[in-house]
Amino acid sequence: MTALLDLGVHALRDAYRAGTLDVRQMIEEVLKRIKEAGDDKVWISRASDAALRAVAADLDAQRGDLEKLPLYGIPFAVKDNIDVAGMTTTAACPGFAYEAKTSAEVVQRLVAAGAIVVGKTNLDQFATGLVGVRSPYGVPRNPFNADYIPGGSSSGSAVAVSSGLVSFSLGTDTAGSGRVPAGFNNIVGLKPTPGLLSNEGVVPACRSLDCASVFALSCADADAVLGVACMPHATPAIGKTFRFGVPGPLEFFGDQAYAALYAEAVEKLKALGGTVVTFDYAPFRDAAQLLYSGPWVAERTAAVGAFIEGAADDAGVWPTTRQIVLGGRKYSAVDAFEGQYKLAALKARAAAEMLGLDFLALPTTGTIYRLSDLEREPVLYNSHLGHYTNFVNFFGLSGLALPFGFRPDGLPFGITLIARAFAERSLLAFGARWQRAVPLPLGKTASRLPAPAHDPVVTEDRVAIAVVGAHMSGLPLNGQLTELGGRLESAGKTAPVYRFYALPGGPPQRPGMVRVAEGGGAIETEVWSLPTEKVGAFVAKIPAPLGLGTVALADGSGVLGFLCESHAIEAARDITSLGGWRAYIKSLAV
Repeated sequence: MTALLDLGVHALRDAYRAGTLDVRQMIEEVLKRIKEAGDDKVWISRASDAALRAVAADLDAQRGDLEKLPLYGIPFAVKDNIDVAGMTTTAACPGFAYEAKTSAEVVQRLVAAGAIVVGKTNLDQFATGLVGVRSPYGVPRNPFNADYIPGGSSSGSAVAVSSGLVSFSLGTDTAGSGRVPAGFNNIVGLKPTPGLLSNEGVVPACRSLDCASVFALSCADADAVLGVACMPHATPAIGKTFRFGVPGPLEFFGDQAYAALYAEAVEKLKALGGTVVTFDYAPFRDAAQLLYSGPWVAERTAAVGAFIEGAADDAGVWPTTRQIVLGGRKYSAVDAFEGQYKLAALKARAAAEMLGLDFLALPTTGTIYRLSDLEREPVLYNSHLGHYTNFVNFFGLSGLALPFGFRPDGLPFGITLIARAFAERSLLAFGARWQRAVPLPLGKTASRLPAPAHDPVVTEDRVAIAVVGAHMSGLPLNGQLTELGGRLESAGKTAPVYRFYALPGGPPQRPGMVRVAEGGGAIETEVWSLPTEKVGAFVAKIPAPLGLGTVALADGSGVLGFLCESHAIEAARDITSLGGWRAYIKSLAV
């Protein structure tokens, strides 16, 4: 079986369950693939072959515990700024290297669940960069074209997954390092909300923004890893219909192929039930620029500046990294406070732009560069790659990078979904839908998507509400629903048991719907849903004589919806014959 072995997390677990594979066979296949990959610059250090075989043998002896160990026999890689007990942590700087006495908490959790650390992967030194070329250990080979960058800073971790050397990997993400390499390697990159995964045992880059990240071939695999690495928060699902944000203006740095692919991705989201909402990208862009052109550079100086200043010539400090990190010395305490004030204002503006959206759908990057391009412009082109990524941790949001397609020259393109804090599982559940709707190779492997039964499923607690007037989509009061997380579920008509009236007063004009024993009509309605905890806030906005009661729908079901007290119709106009509020509004314009 190992000649065609699928290293996907669920594929391996299914094979172990079926008894067609043991862990020793899997490890032999991993070692074979690593050997065949040659000098791909993925690894800075690796567990010895003997050590890996010993771990495999121990797990085979525990086969009876398979169901107790959710990552039993799953090989993974660890970015080399994350500690693994007994292995050297370098952060891609030989002079900084130390032997870790204990593993980072996130690694401990994964290993305790049966996962196997294969090795430590290459990165942009001290996790400073989005390019994947700033390392004295070489440049991990982009599996789609070695002339192009692999993306950073988690370059080796992404390439290891895309090349089929491991099932998943850990990266870190401060400014986009868990997303940019995913986009350039045609894999999934999960960037959790800062603080969801422990940073204990992670070499800091920008401590207030750092977070560990996960690379995998599928959203189902990433979800399996997330469930072990932490306790994911309960989160509302993204429904069959949803609203997503597209930034304006868009920037592709002259890459027409990426621009065309993004336009296609937006159309695919619309086909999946999405409604496009164009939002002002300015506050997001301005926050992104603070990271490398503002006082947050000084936080990088605080992390490793003293080491770099005192490092010997042979310590292997990368020149561009030195330039960036020591550049933080020019900022003052006043600059830091002013930066915080500016960021707070930008965060408020950004929150207003995201109001009522399920997620933002951004290009993961606006373009990709050749290795030779970075030799000419190491700083400018790196900043271009952060255009759609740098703001996310500033605003405490969650993100998921997803593959979409390929340029005519065969290089991958991806999009990233950005949502509120702790929405990881809803993004992964939607990402699984996306991967089934956009059939692509998984990385540069022959692996296949796991069976649908393995896809993440998010249950949510929402209340359906039927609206018949100004709260319908596109009408004046619809914002009262969308700003509370309202979602359009269906459109149709009520059962033919209602009289419909235009109530006096306004603006805005309001309808009143009253159930009658006979002589009623069917009224146009939309059924929206709200998160249960937001219903009270919505009800508080409803003025008398309107209220919520059970509305009978044409399909025979009943749902909470708008009804009117009968006394209020005495001075109202009966508009039942028009069949709905939109028809009434249209009649006024005639």
